[in-house]
Amino acid sequence: MSNKRQENKENFWHKTRPVQIAVVVIAAALGTVMLFNSGNGNAVNTYTEVSSEESLVLNVTDDNFEQIIADGVTLVDFWAVWCPPCRIQNPIIEEVAQEIGDIAKITKLDVDHNPNAARMNGVQNIPTLIIFKDGKQVERYVGVQQKETLVAAIQNHL
Repeated sequence: MSNKRQENKENFWHKTRPVQIAVVVIAAALGTVMLFNSGNGNAVNTYTEVSSEESLVLNVTDDNFEQIIADGVTLVDFWAVWCPPCRIQNPIIEEVAQEIGDIAKITKLDVDHNPNAARMNGVQNIPTLIIFKDGKQVERYVGVQQKETLVAAIQNHL
């Protein structure tokens, strides 16, 4: 009887192997999502520690993009909520806005909600940071950039 029980037990584990693997894969995926969302499992508004009332960074949309970049020097940060490097870039953009003040516009555009401006500017990876002068692109960076790099580039085009 004990051999039969052992055989049944082995058959059970063998037959349920695909389910076991699926559970492990799902658990790993959920753990990864929670890790990239600061462990809270909610991707909405986890990208910044600065409230919109305190931010000096202007949110740009497809509707006002051309108007915003038309005059002067404008830095546009193309980003998305789900992008971990974008979350690293966000406080740096805030620091740039504080240092630059009113001499240039510091903006950000959510590529998920505003795909037209991203597509028109050839944005394929995020974060992408583009500096425009009077509506024309003059500098482009892909990936996380340091404050000093961005401030120097902006000051170069003033």
